[in-house]
Amino acid sequence: MSVQRCAWVNLANPRYVTYHDEEWGVPCHDETRLFEMLNLEGAQAGLSWETVLNKRETYRAAFDQWNPEKIARYTDAKVAKLLADPGIVRNRLKVAATITNAQSYLRLRDEVGGLAPFLWAYVDGKPIRNKWKNLSDAPAKTALSDQVSKDLLKRGFKFVGSTIIYAYLQGIGIIDDHVVDCHCHGRKHKQPK
Repeated sequence: MSVQRCAWVNLANPRYVTYHDEEWGVPCHDETRLFEMLNLEGAQAGLSWETVLNKRETYRAAFDQWNPEKIARYTDAKVAKLLADPGIVRNRLKVAATITNAQSYLRLRDEVGGLAPFLWAYVDGKPIRNKWKNLSDAPAKTALSDQVSKDLLKRGFKFVGSTIIYAYLQGIGIIDDHVVDCHCHGRKHKQPK
């Protein structure tokens, strides 16, 4: 008997299968991963998620393991090095957005403790678990993603439009959109302490 997964998963790509099975829709409270995923979702704009996912390890190396203190201080020389790196999406606006996002993240962390308390407050700490029968039933954005997008934009974040934020909320498990026949649908997750 084969394992049923959401139709968007490229079963020929083990990295993609692992992402679907172990990360997507799983509640995340880890600040480094939350920051990483916010920037990777922004980098994905106009591309496929698989393209960015395949570059994830290179991104981690190129962006100092997603250390916001280091990224916030990137110089023009570092930007030039990033724009010459074929292992990432070499888009000047997206690279600049990552630096801006690091600066905005540091302010957010000082104000409210980080992305985890900021984001999870929108859902009172409880993930939204949808029951879509088909991938086409899931929306591209919602009132929640509209509000989170608006609030992040006010705080200076870039590449955080509502559609990007909806995908981000799915990726970090605030929204669990595994379709009902997927083996991941309805799974229980340990809530972090």
